[in-house]
Formats: sequence, C-alpha cells, structure tokens
Amino acid sequence: MKDNITKSNQVVLTEMRSPEKVMRLSRMGSSFQTRLSFMRSLTRRITKEKWKFEKIRFDIDKDGYGVSVYAVHTLERTYSLVTFTNAIDPKMRTDRVVAEVWDATFNLFDGVPTEADIKRLSANTPKQESGRFSPSELVMGRANKSLRLFEHVTSSLSQGKQPDVDLLASVSYLMRTTAVYGSGKFGCADREKIAKRPETRGAFQVELLTVYLFRWFTIELVEHVAKMRGGRKAVSLNPEISKYLGIGNATGLGMAPFLIKHPVLIHNWVLARETALSRVIALESYTPETLCFFGKYLLRAIQHIAEWNVEDKIQTARILKTREDLKLLANWFADEENLKQPFLWERILRFAESNFSLEGQELTISLLLEPHGELVDDLADDMQTSTETELDPSMSLTQLNDLLQKSFSWALEIDFEDPEKQRRFWYYSEEKLEPRFGDRYVDPGAEQEMPLAVGRDVYLLSKKIKSISADISVGAFVQKYPEFRHIIGRVQTVVRFPYAEIRDNILDAEMRPIDMLRFKLAFFGASNFDPKSELWTRITLFQGVPLPDKLLEQDSEEWAFPVIPALEVR
Repeated sequence: MKDNITKSNQVVLTEMRSPEKVMRLSRMGSSFQTRLSFMRSLTRRITKEKWKFEKIRFDIDKDGYGVSVYAVHTLERTYSLVTFTNAIDPKMRTDRVVAEVWDATFNLFDGVPTEADIKRLSANTPKQESGRFSPSELVMGRANKSLRLFEHVTSSLSQGKQPDVDLLASVSYLMRTTAVYGSGKFGCADREKIAKRPETRGAFQVELLTVYLFRWFTIELVEHVAKMRGGRKAVSLNPEISKYLGIGNATGLGMAPFLIKHPVLIHNWVLARETALSRVIALESYTPETLCFFGKYLLRAIQHIAEWNVEDKIQTARILKTREDLKLLANWFADEENLKQPFLWERILRFAESNFSLEGQELTISLLLEPHGELVDDLADDMQTSTETELDPSMSLTQLNDLLQKSFSWALEIDFEDPEKQRRFWYYSEEKLEPRFGDRYVDPGAEQEMPLAVGRDVYLLSKKIKSISADISVGAFVQKYPEFRHIIGRVQTVVRFPYAEIRDNILDAEMRPIDMLRFKLAFFGASNFDPKSELWTRITLFQGVPLPDKLLEQDSEEWAFPVIPALEVR
C-alpha cells in the first residue's frame, strides 16, 4: 500500500487535538520525546550535513584532571567545548544550585580558542556564576560524576573487563550536568548573535550540542583514567555500551517559569508536534516500510519501559500502567484484521485514547510519529520565535472582555476566592536568583511573588472590568490600573496562539511543578525521568545516540527508546 499524502501535498484531513486537551498539567506531565524533540533535530542535522568532530587538546593527568578542547566543524564554522576537570572535597559535593565546586566545568566557545582564551577561561569557568565571560562563550555549564558508576567503569576497564551492564542501566550515565546556561546569561553571547545561523535553527541547539560534546568527553575521560590505572591490561568500552551511556541531568524549578515567560515559543513547540500528529493520522493508507518501522519501535518501546525503574511511588504506578497499555497495543497491532481497514494510524490513536492512561496515550503519539520522518521532520525548524507580548492600547474594554471569555474560560472557571486555589507562589531566591516554590500561608516571601499566575491575573482582570461601567479603551484603563498592563498585553497577544497557555492553575495547592519540568524536558528529548520529589527530577540526555565516529552512519537516527545492550559482558 502507498501513503496517500506526500510532503508536496500536506493536506491535513483531521483536526488537531485541542489546547483544552493538550495543555493540561496532567497530560503535560506525561510527555515523552518525539522525533521533533530538540536532540533529535540536532543529530539529524549533524548526520545530514556530515559535521566533523576533532579532539584538539587533551591535557588530562592520570587521575582525570586537566583541560581539554573538543571541536565540531559544521558547514560554515567551528564550535569548541573547553572543559576543566579537577578534584573536589567530598564535603563540597552537591547537585544543588548552591554548590560552589564541581567535578567538571565547561564552555562552548565560538570558534577555536587560543592559548590566551583558554588561560582566561581557566580562571573563570570553574567559578561559574562568579566568573567573567564574553560573547565568545555561547554556553556555560557544570557537571558532577556519578561516583559509583564512574569508579566501577574505571576499575573494570583497567582490569581488562567490561562493566556490569545491569549496574550501568541503574544509572545510565557517567556524569550529570547540574546547569547548562546559554542565551546571554552571565556575560555569554546573547541568543541574537547566533539566531540566524543555519546550524542553530530550532530550539536550544547550541546548548544541546554542548551536552553532546561533553558526553563524548566523559566516555574518553573514563577510558583514559582506566588506561592510566591498568596500563596494557586496560581496554576501551564496548561501542554498544558507550552508545547506551548518556549524560545525566538534575533539573529543578529553574525550568518551570520558562514555560510561562515564553508563551508564543511554547505554542510553536506544541503546534509543531500536533501538526505532525495530524499529518500522520490523516494518512488513509500505509507503506510496508512504515508498518515495519512502527512494529519495530513498538517492540523497542516495550523493552524501554520495562527497563524504566524509579523509586518514586507515583511514577512507578504510572510506569506499570504504561507497560499494560503497551501490551494492549501490541495485541491490537498483531491482529491482522486491524491492519486491513483504512486510516490505521488514526485508529491506533483512537484506541489509545479510549483505553490507555495519559502516559500510554502520549507514548503512542511518539510511536506514531517515529516512522514518518519524511512527513514531519521539516516542522522542527519552526520551533522557535522572536514574538513577544505586546499591549494594544486602542482596543476597547468590551473587546478585551470578549477575548477573555473566548480564550481564557479555563481561568474564569477557577474559584480564586478559595484560599487553596492560591496556596502556592513562585519567587526568586535572594542568594542564587533561582526560582522557588512556596506556601503562601506558611513561607515568607509572598510579597516578592513572580508574575507567573496567568489564571489568577485573568480572573482579577475580568473582575475589575466588570466593575467598570464605561466602555473605555485599554490605554485609558491601564493608565488608571497599571497593575493589569502585563496580563492585558499577554491576553491580546496569545489569543492568536492557542497552545501558548498552560490551562491549569499553577498556584493550586495540589499543583505538581514536576509536570512542567517533564513537559519541557520531553521536548528536549530526555529519557529515564526519575522524580526525586515534586520539585526536581533526574533524567538522561543523548542515551542511545551514537558517538561522533558512528553518528554519520545511515542508521544513526534510530536511537529512540534506548534499551540495555544485548551483550555478554564479562
């Protein structure tokens, strides 16, 4: 059978899922990576354009401490990862933002650094926020070792053995980043400097390129330390094990406000995914290739979820239910009668929506997109924006109220007179200027609340408009009530972008910030979500992605749903 839709005739025959359905925290917190995730678009670009990787410098001592420079040459320019590793006092080791020392600190340098650049960075990069940086630095970051796994791998390789695969699977990374900063923070280059470069088209491409280069470094670092320890007896990591190991990341509340502050950008992310889904389920028929690929990824996803184990009780229950969902899907897909009817992909989606948990449904969407790269991959380049919220003072108050009723009914239905609907508040810590999540009736600082409560602000705006008898202009209204300027500009802007708003109350007593974190991290391409509380999670980045020497091969794209290598490791 042949697909009845091509990229040259992308007529969407099916309506996209509604914002009311998609932009709820419970579903957002059930997100999975898709082939439109930012890591996936980056590795596709690397493969397609045949970027070249080079180790320029590796001045590392026998214990793994020193400076290295790893470069990638794109079609038009070079980027270099400059990394500093050093010994730290165990008492000073922490993944928290209050940390002052780390096992590794690094920058992504725009070009190839000179000796003077490296000397300057060596005096500043280890200090992180306290350092001084220039527009030559595009990204700044730091990372800590997984001490148990790093030592196990080092010891095994030094003795001529491969590490224990089951132990690897329990962690899945040698080092984890605790921050990767870009876009002008702490003196690094502003996003505008690189926004128009073809290799940075899309979201967070330089940040993720930094992480990919750092992952390459960590593999070579552990092999180097093992060789220094074991001499001729030492061996390198099995390539399949190297491919399986990703980079860990400990992510907390710092990510959450981003989703509120960049509503048009978030709309573009979700719009791309929902457009991709609508293209796929609009296909009346399928090809043998897409059918084969779907079956292949389904089996891999089943194994991937079977190997996903966490301590968090809520997430464990969700994982168990998702495993059941995938068994149902496998049985449905194995029934040849189900494959004979038209619109197979849409029927799979409807089956999932009728029978699966939210996580099962979102995983099914990831599976549906996976075999259809030629149909959907072009959407990845549109997942960015420079649009900001803007106030229109000429609009009448009646028109503004109509916008509220039409596009923000979800907020107007919340009873903000109920104290529990406003229990939470967001604020910046004084010490590190990092977002925090407080209890309004217990914790100090509510007077410093960040302007993130869109639902409450819409509710208060609507209430104030109702108290105004005259149909004055927005400009006149804002002159008298300037506290509403921010929310009015937001409303006037985002009504054109239906996926821009989280359609839930982020101040509610029952609100779980981790849902916001997972939503964003899934768009990055993360796997192995491992919640440590409702406020932070550990994840793995680039797990299953080939290292640079293998990334240019034809099957390099096939790394979704990484699974434990099927090796006899002794």
